[in-house]
Amino acid sequence: MFIKIDQIEIDTMAKITVEVAYATPDKQKILAFEVEEGTTVYQGAELSGIVAEFPEIVLADSKMGIFGKGVRNPQEEVLRENDRVEIYRPLIIDPKAARANRAAKAAVVAKADKEVVRAGRAVEKADRAEQKAKDAE
Repeated sequence: MFIKIDQIEIDTMAKITVEVAYATPDKQKILAFEVEEGTTVYQGAELSGIVAEFPEIVLADSKMGIFGKGVRNPQEEVLRENDRVEIYRPLIIDPKAARANRAAKAAVVAKADKEVVRAGRAVEKADRAEQKAKDAE
């Protein structure tokens, strides 16, 4: 809101300071700037210019949060002083599938370790039998 006093415009809208953050495995960026009170999370992300730094971001499709807590509707959630908007990258793999893959890999390693132990015991047994045979001679 602007008030004109003797041909001088004065901005009466209060400003708040916010940050917008985005990171890739290779690069991260946090941009701090001021917006008018009442600015939404989505508008803050747009106003930040973060897309110029990371052209792969599609804000309309991106999930967003404030300090690690997801925001259900960024176009309605209003920013507060010192909020940090985080723009999240899409998951490469479903967390449940990633855990299942790790568990399967660990099972294969455990089985291989078990077979190595069995083979070691068999060698030890053969060595003992050979030594026993030598001792008997």
